[in-house]
Amino acid sequence: MYELKTKETDHSVIEFIETVENVKKREDAYKLLDIFTETAGYEAKMWGPSIIGFGSYHYKYESGHEGDAPLVGFSPRKAKISLYFATGDTKREELLKDFGKHTAGKACVYINKVADIDVEVLKALIHQSVTFLQEKYPDR
Repeated sequence: MYELKTKETDHSVIEFIETVENVKKREDAYKLLDIFTETAGYEAKMWGPSIIGFGSYHYKYESGHEGDAPLVGFSPRKAKISLYFATGDTKREELLKDFGKHTAGKACVYINKVADIDVEVLKALIHQSVTFLQEKYPDR
C-alpha cells in the first residue's frame, strides 16, 4: 500500500525557516508566513520536512487513494519558492494572470521572490484555494 510522505508533523515552522540558507529567501519565508497565516486563518504547521501548510482537508479519489493535505502552503526551496494552492480550480488560472512573475505546474506555483508578485492577488489565491477545497471536501 502506498504511504503518503507529506504528513503533518510537530516540527517547528520557525526552526525550519531559520535553516533556509539564503537570507533574502528566509526573509520572504517570514513575509509569506504572515500573509498565509492572516489570509488562510489557520496556524502554520510543517508538512513533511519542508512544506509549511495551513489548515487541512481529507481527500479520496475514485481510485480509492486517500489522504490528508494542507489547504494551502509554501516551501522556500533552494531554486524557487513553491506555493501550494488547490488543483482543479479554474479560478486559480484567472487569478494567476495578474499575479506577477511566476511559473506554474499542476499543483505548484513557483516564484523567485515576494517582490515579483502582487500580494493582493496572493491573498485572493489563498482565499480562493481554501474556499474551493472546503466546498469540495466538506468533511473537515
